[in-house]
Amino acid sequence: MSVATRNVKAIIPLLDRVLVQRLKAEQKTASGILIPEKALESLNEGKVIAVGKGALDKEGKHIKPQVEEGDRVLLPSYGGNTIKVGDEEFTLFRDSEIMAKITE
Repeated sequence: MSVATRNVKAIIPLLDRVLVQRLKAEQKTASGILIPEKALESLNEGKVIAVGKGALDKEGKHIKPQVEEGDRVLLPSYGGNTIKVGDEEFTLFRDSEIMAKITE
């Protein structure tokens, strides 16, 4: 499923959803050789663009998500819902689907 929109700021995740932009693989080797598109692997790393308020507990209170805007995260190979904004692709994941935060 793909949704087209013009501005990523118009997308506000609900509840425990997290909007992520996958990082792109390098298109050149260290020595400057271009890698064909078909040979490029999809990275399982991304940057958090927006975060919802969190899931609801039994009392109706929000449970704060474990990630914040700007975090680098490790993503599952499959899953999420793809959203196309202009030429860029973003993916919506549930907070619980994100595997890890990457710190430097």
